[in-house]
Amino acid sequence: MNKAFIREPDETGDLHCPACGSLGTAVVRETWQAHVAAPDETQLADAAFFCPYDKCDVVYFDMFERMVRTEALRHGVYPKDPQAPLCGCFGLTVADVEADIREGGVTRVRAIVEKAKGPDARCRTQSPTGQSCVADVQRCYMKLRGSI
Repeated sequence: MNKAFIREPDETGDLHCPACGSLGTAVVRETWQAHVAAPDETQLADAAFFCPYDKCDVVYFDMFERMVRTEALRHGVYPKDPQAPLCGCFGLTVADVEADIREGGVTRVRAIVEKAKGPDARCRTQSPTGQSCVADVQRCYMKLRGSI
């Protein structure tokens, strides 16, 4: 058959975790290297992905299905470790969000949202996804608000 009539697969840039099938979040080398205990020994492509599924022990993976598991990290990262900070830059935890809800306010959550806009936010290296924690903090707040 003539190659002119064969459709190439669509390249979306999306990649799913080889362990659990969750859609990965693209991360740059600087991000994953900040969290991996031995980044020089870890072989991931420059274009790697973060697995967001909390019950999966794969944290980072690449298109070659090479993986970094939770035991290879320098420290716990949210959501893989529920005790780890939601915000790697400023240390906000799930317990802080729960305290806001119990107190009937959003003092801590609002403070993090404001700090995340400022120059002290170092999301590229402090967040396991390389992105701002604001969406995760807001998602956590809405989820816990209904359960506390």
